[in-house]
Amino acid sequence: MKDNLFSFTKAFLVVIILFLPIYLIQTPEEKEKIYSVEKVNPDEFAVKTGKEGGILKRALSSDAKTFNPVMAQETSSTAVIGILFNGLTKTNLKTLLPEPDLAERWERDESGKVWRFYLRKDAKWFDGKPVTADDVVFTYNEIYYNPDIPSSAKDMLIIDGKKFKVRKIDDYTVEFEIPKPFAPFLQAVGQPILPKHILKKYVDNKTFTSAWGINTPPQQLIGTGPYKLVEYVVGQYAVYERNPFYWEKDEKGQKIPYITKIKAQTIGDPDVRLIKFISGEIDYYGVRPADLPELLPKAKEKDFTIYNLGATPSTLFIVFNQNPKAPIPEYKLNWFRNQKFRQAISYAVDRQGIINIAYNGLAYPIYTAVTPANRRLFDENYYPKYPFNLKKAKEILLSIGFKEGKDGYLYDNEGNKLQFTLVTNSGNKERETIGNILKDDLKKIGIEVNFQAIDFNNLVTRLMSNYDWEAVIIGLTGSMDPYFGQNVWLSSGHLHMWYPNQKKPATEWEAEIDRLFKEAAVELDHEKRDKLYKKAFKIIGEQQPMIFIAAPEELLAVRNKLKNVFPTVWGWYKSEYVYIEK
Repeated sequence: MKDNLFSFTKAFLVVIILFLPIYLIQTPEEKEKIYSVEKVNPDEFAVKTGKEGGILKRALSSDAKTFNPVMAQETSSTAVIGILFNGLTKTNLKTLLPEPDLAERWERDESGKVWRFYLRKDAKWFDGKPVTADDVVFTYNEIYYNPDIPSSAKDMLIIDGKKFKVRKIDDYTVEFEIPKPFAPFLQAVGQPILPKHILKKYVDNKTFTSAWGINTPPQQLIGTGPYKLVEYVVGQYAVYERNPFYWEKDEKGQKIPYITKIKAQTIGDPDVRLIKFISGEIDYYGVRPADLPELLPKAKEKDFTIYNLGATPSTLFIVFNQNPKAPIPEYKLNWFRNQKFRQAISYAVDRQGIINIAYNGLAYPIYTAVTPANRRLFDENYYPKYPFNLKKAKEILLSIGFKEGKDGYLYDNEGNKLQFTLVTNSGNKERETIGNILKDDLKKIGIEVNFQAIDFNNLVTRLMSNYDWEAVIIGLTGSMDPYFGQNVWLSSGHLHMWYPNQKKPATEWEAEIDRLFKEAAVELDHEKRDKLYKKAFKIIGEQQPMIFIAAPEELLAVRNKLKNVFPTVWGWYKSEYVYIEK
């Protein structure tokens, strides 16, 4: 495996050096010729026996908003607390199939509706108490299915409007009865299991939604994961220590994870993260395309490797607010709800220009939620496209009643100037660059854009709480199975960004997407499921409620002292087995 890594790195560096003088790539075909990099191959991942000890130094991009995994709706929180908890199952990032976690095994009946999970008897909470069936039943019945506790997980744990029936068989056996068979059930039960003996009092007194806020002393956060949080200073750092009760061991009987301590600095500015990586203050860094000219010449001297993980499932897009509860003028809501208006904006998005400038060619133009990472669903010729065409964009706007004023800007039939505020999160240079490109291009067709970059947590509050926004540039990380993104796509979903939490679908096309997703959720035939999801994403492409722009490739720089490093676009394979070579 070591030889394979070295040959991969050499190929990567040679091609990058050839690429740099050209810098901007115009088409995917040219990109393939000039920048054909050997990809990380999960089939070659092979974990070796490592050594215990050492401190991993990493970075967090922003502060957590909560330590409560049920209430966490943003990556700033899950990045801090994700390693504190386990589900019944987890996903093997090499095979992308479910495997045991807190449940050591499971079985189902012939109907596919009754499942029994047998819990590990060596799993303990951070306080030393055993994990039992009571914790699992409590987590599902009293938290995830609690009508007073909003949770993104709830959308993934309901079939045809019905909950799973979860009951205790004995201390280490739990039974799930589901309304009908559905393919992603084993992935669905990967939700974090929480301690009944710690959290039940908060559920009973109806304060669970504020429990485990960021002012909670880390010692009070009780999980089962490979690491526990021991210190957290807002705006500065988080410190983790290996969980002494974690059950996993390697072939020699050494405790897993190998690394015993993690120090994570909170560094909001990617430029500062880059400097910290180069100086050796953090051990790995998510590389932006614009970083390559600075990083590549230093790779040998600073002893790190740059990995190209290939196309990601992440998507970047613009959303217009269609929520009737939003504090924005009714006439703007009418613009944003018009399919032709959204399609016009989509034609005005210079995707390839954005990719060249913001990503140095290292991304793919997309027109719906499917990226090349979703190999089963990606189809260049199936989904509608909106190639950059400012003339066509303006023609569409004129066709739906906008008229050009003497000042060159467009006005609707009521005399309202076509202008809106576009926001994104500050510190993200790619998004800030994209916002400025869009502002300039839209001005050419008579649209005035007030572009603002704001704090990420402030942005999340606007999107999820007070709905005080008009248009936003933001992204989604994507999911292995579309089912796990249905809190975005179902009209009732909490993350249905343009109009969340609908009691009934606001439009016929949203109702059809609801139907397709619900049908796919219970379809066991993979090919039939794929067809259903493709139909749904084709509707998204036609309606453009989210105007998709690009799917970036993922690059990662890692210090060579870290061994057993197997990164993928979905995360690190067997991350607990990473060790530090002294």
